[in-house]
Amino acid sequence: FDAVSDALMEGIGGSMGPLYGSLFMGMAESVRERSVLDKQAFLAMLHGGLRELQDISSAGVGDKCLMDTLIPAVAAFEQAVGRGDDFAAALEQMKIAAERGRDSTRELVAKIGRASRLGERSRGVLDAGAVSCCLLLTRL
Repeated sequence: FDAVSDALMEGIGGSMGPLYGSLFMGMAESVRERSVLDKQAFLAMLHGGLRELQDISSAGVGDKCLMDTLIPAVAAFEQAVGRGDDFAAALEQMKIAAERGRDSTRELVAKIGRASRLGERSRGVLDAGAVSCCLLLTRL
């Protein structure tokens, strides 16, 4: 994750490099001392990535951004772990929440980022950050 973070920070322009670089940096820091990636470690990793992002951005659910995917996905995984679901079931709940979060951006008006300049014209399309975040989470 450190290598991914560095590559993203150095290789992607605009805001996505720092945003995803920070996400992976937080993930790396959260599991650095762990030798096994079980559901508890994965939860810590998700929280670490989200925390790192929240340190550099005030964006949240409803802003039409990657947080519309990430925040509900992390919450769904955490709830599944709290219920005692096994790792695979918790991942499935995370995937469902990530997809719903991604899809929720279609009818939102962008409040932050480059798309915010479009105003009402941003309604009717999925947010690129929400889509890419969903891809990352569901493939992770």
